[in-house]
Amino acid sequence: MQLNATIARQIVERAMKIIHHSVNVMDEHGRIIGSGDPSRLNQRHEGAILALNDNRVVEIDPGTALQLKGVKPGINLPIVFQHQTIGVVGISGEPEQVRNYGELVKMTAELIVEQEALMSQVQWNKRHREELVLQLIKGTELNEAQLLSIAQKLDLDLAQPRIATIVKVIPSAGEALSLEHLQRMVHLLEFPERDNLVGIVSVSMNEIVVLKPITLEADGWSKTLEQKRVSKLMQRVEKESQFSVRIALGEYFPGLQGLARSFQTAQATLACAHSDDSVLFYQDHLLPVLLHGLKQDPWRYEQLTAPLLKLQQHDPRGTLLKTLSVFFAQNCDLAQTCQALYIHRNTLRYRLDRIEQITNLNFNNITDKTRLYLALSC
Repeated sequence: MQLNATIARQIVERAMKIIHHSVNVMDEHGRIIGSGDPSRLNQRHEGAILALNDNRVVEIDPGTALQLKGVKPGINLPIVFQHQTIGVVGISGEPEQVRNYGELVKMTAELIVEQEALMSQVQWNKRHREELVLQLIKGTELNEAQLLSIAQKLDLDLAQPRIATIVKVIPSAGEALSLEHLQRMVHLLEFPERDNLVGIVSVSMNEIVVLKPITLEADGWSKTLEQKRVSKLMQRVEKESQFSVRIALGEYFPGLQGLARSFQTAQATLACAHSDDSVLFYQDHLLPVLLHGLKQDPWRYEQLTAPLLKLQQHDPRGTLLKTLSVFFAQNCDLAQTCQALYIHRNTLRYRLDRIEQITNLNFNNITDKTRLYLALSC
């Protein structure tokens, strides 16, 4: 830890609120870097050099002050941090008048130094945690040894199974989001502490990623448990933030490389899930997510969706399309579809026959039925 002008200025301001004497702060070279008398800044203080060399309190009376360079009468005390002298704090005045303030000012200086060192460590940890997260979700070749070393310094367990979760922050109408707003959301996601690894993926897209620990069971990870945790988070966000969020949870894949794949599934779920829900699980939208890439392959996409386009052309009110959608949502169960649509079974049978006539596809043919289902899922 080194003293700098910012810390020195804090020491001077805090100390001079307590005592009515000018206070000086000198660095490890005896140079004045903070002073109640700005004209003395950057001067070499020979009294401070004595205090540094001998690691002792140096009192300077008027006579001694005449013999030393850059010095006025007063008392100079070493500033110690972690058993190491890193600078000197001085109080100007007759030694008899300022002696009693010495330990108080020294303690004030050392407390400020400790506080700054702690804040610096917190910022270092935060910065490296976020960098670690961004490295893990990149999907490029990972230097696992280096990442594990960083994680060890941050006291993080990368062996803990995790899934990637993307939190998209949605501002209120007419409001804009700033980096500060996203950082506030990061704080909400980090506390109370659950060993979440959090990083801002995109400021422009208002997206934050959370690599959240999960509990692995015999049949996979517990979606029910995560639903409860996400529900609590949504309540906290609603209570403590003026913004709403949309959350997408990816799939679990083992190993550090698996975190990048988990992030990709969360990202794809957020981008193409056919739902307005605030919380999206990849497992619930698996087919639309997997089919989403078909749009990048025009001829395959056009071939798959051609029957649906033909249906839309002969269905201006969208009745048949809605019937088809509900039919598949009810797992092709006729009774449940009738109940969901509040229609008679004969009406449903008529609509399904019309769909077959228009599309030239047969619901009794598994290939035809699958084609319609996939086209509707794209």
